[in-house]
Amino acid sequence: MTLRVDVLTLFPDAIANYASTSVLGRASERGVWEVHLHDLRDATDDVHRSVDDAPFGGGAGMVLRAEPILRTLDEHPEIARPLIALTPSGRAFSHAVAVELAALEGFSLLCGRYEGIDQRALDLVVDDEISLGDFVLAGGELAALCVIEAVVRLRPGALGNDASSLDESFSDGLLEYPHYTQPAEVRGAAVPEILRSGDHARIARWRRAQALHRTIARRPDLIAARGGLNSDDEAILAEFPVLEANARNG
Repeated sequence: MTLRVDVLTLFPDAIANYASTSVLGRASERGVWEVHLHDLRDATDDVHRSVDDAPFGGGAGMVLRAEPILRTLDEHPEIARPLIALTPSGRAFSHAVAVELAALEGFSLLCGRYEGIDQRALDLVVDDEISLGDFVLAGGELAALCVIEAVVRLRPGALGNDASSLDESFSDGLLEYPHYTQPAEVRGAAVPEILRSGDHARIARWRRAQALHRTIARRPDLIAARGGLNSDDEAILAEFPVLEANARNG
């Protein structure tokens, strides 16, 4: 089944341009997903197509008005649910959330702009809020593209090899192991010998160990979220107690 993604935005071209490239573009051509763009300015009722106004109570900046959002939904009842607003106060986006969204038949993203979205729109029609992280963007379009790509690549047929999404960072609650390709030596830095051994079972264990080492060093919070190290983790770390090749980035 094709995943439907609706995006409510002031900059539909920004979404359309990126959505037609690379992984997303190829997945769209295969029928894995489809995007429907809704320009909030099309739902305005004045000659200037105004979508914002000054905040009640005073303060800097402008606020995205509720009415263009509500009217867009009224005029397009086919818009997929849930409707998710991209806001700084939303729940943190993660691989687990991407998996959750990838299991749906469709969803919609509301891109904020200016100082924020009129709270009444959030209260009346928004089903969920998601934040990309503890930083501020000029608008929700970049966040929407990040969410879309993270979700679409999890859908069957989106990637050249469906197994690719099963063996990467966060798929098992760990950061991904380091990768190497040709040539076997670059300016004196060689590919770890084990990767050229042909022993695929040992390579798999080595990669698991590197993923554990990297996660322990860089994201111990992910180890804690998994409930710590289990006996299999301890055994594989004992088999490969140190990184075979240390680089400046760890």
